[in-house]
Amino acid sequence: MLTQIFGSAVFGIDAQNVIIEVHIHPGVGYHLVGLPDNAVKESNHRIAAAVMECGYKLPGKRITINMAPADLRKEGAAYDVPIALGILVASGQVVPTHLEKWLIMGELSLDGTLRPVRGVLPMALQAKADGFTGILVPQENGQEAAIVDSIEVHAFSHLTELIAFLEKYHIENRVEYDLEAQLRSVHKSILDFEDVKGQESIKRCMEVAAAGGHNILLIGPPGAGKTMLAKRLPSILPPLSTSEALETTKIHSVAGQMKGSGIIHERPFRSPHHTISDVALVGGGTYPQPGEISLAHHGVLFLDELPEFKRSVLEVMRQPLEDREVTIARAKFTLTYPASFMLVASMNPTPSGYFHDDKASPGHSAAEMQRYLGKISGPLLDRIDLHVEVQPVPFEKLAQTPLAESSAAIRERVIAARERQAHRFADVPQVHHNAEMNTKQIRKFCALSKSSLSLLKTAMDRLRLSARAYDRILKVARTIADLEGVDHINDSHIAEAIQYRSLDREGWLG
Repeated sequence: MLTQIFGSAVFGIDAQNVIIEVHIHPGVGYHLVGLPDNAVKESNHRIAAAVMECGYKLPGKRITINMAPADLRKEGAAYDVPIALGILVASGQVVPTHLEKWLIMGELSLDGTLRPVRGVLPMALQAKADGFTGILVPQENGQEAAIVDSIEVHAFSHLTELIAFLEKYHIENRVEYDLEAQLRSVHKSILDFEDVKGQESIKRCMEVAAAGGHNILLIGPPGAGKTMLAKRLPSILPPLSTSEALETTKIHSVAGQMKGSGIIHERPFRSPHHTISDVALVGGGTYPQPGEISLAHHGVLFLDELPEFKRSVLEVMRQPLEDREVTIARAKFTLTYPASFMLVASMNPTPSGYFHDDKASPGHSAAEMQRYLGKISGPLLDRIDLHVEVQPVPFEKLAQTPLAESSAAIRERVIAARERQAHRFADVPQVHHNAEMNTKQIRKFCALSKSSLSLLKTAMDRLRLSARAYDRILKVARTIADLEGVDHINDSHIAEAIQYRSLDREGWLG
């Protein structure tokens, strides 16, 4: 007897339907074909134990299982449930109704318990696109799958529950999820800028970075508050839109980081250790998975102590920072993961950790400084719009009892600035905020008056700012003007933007 069960395979952050065909005929043997990996090939041992624990038995005949399309690699243990169900249906032990209406996925324990699997959200989206009535998944994947509307989601904790559903079709175990209510709900961040005493100029810089989506580098000695400021940046970013939340959740679903939760409604904050490999950062591997830069999609990637990262690791970020996506090429396929994130990095000003004029600094030669800063390439620095010095907070500021301005208040200004940018770039493809403008768009949207142009020229001559600083200053000045709610860039906007280019100033090396 031949039976067909519908499953799904994840490719990148999207899914493709897979047909599991089970044929039972006279003879002896168990044959699994269709380009399965080792985890799929080992499923026969899990399935045999689970089937017997549930009161069924494996037929003593020749079992042939084909997973189509045959040229698509099948990975992981998520095919346990559809294969087991196909064997039981093909052998006549289970008689389901309307089996073709459902997409079924799940991993089996030896006692028949269903374990969660990766990539359920893209699977559910594909099931909806292909016209399935619904999707049957393990209990812990229920909320994630139910994010997709107009499709039934039923979640089960045991194989016997799933079989009972297919034979009798009762809806008590249907999972509901109110996506709009979750996105509308307000989640106050534990980390708030009101806890940061002093550092007003740096908080202003963080506000500018958030408003324009600019990458930022914080330069200061240990204990100055660089990490404290960076961790609070997500609290002033605009809330995720529905499309952003879905795309972010898909990436985390494929990476297996959902942990039974529904949609991700807060912007990610990823802070990998400096020992991270280039594959772990950008993604890839033998069985490609999203890296840290994709897990930070629509959020913040924080690299603490930037010069401590391996040069090769930092260099692989250059293309994703420019293209807002990362492409992983293999001999037989190419994957693309989204990677639109804000880069926030921190570093010490000198090898000893202190500024040149600090009493704790032993003093460093220009060669030592050049060697230290040389760990960060010019092309990478070229993609960072803001680099500012973070000075330690004096005791008088630390002893102040009144709280500083809250993240909620700052966030309102950031949202207003982002709305102005959304209106400006409504007809510009692939540009959502100021940091994404190219040279042509900078010329169009960042026109300067004669006085502003003269000020910028004077600053570049006197401070000997590099050529790469020119476009960065214009982008940042455009964002500062948006925060003020004005259409034209004026002298004060240019002057403030110039302050945010510390590493471009001649003499910064000491």
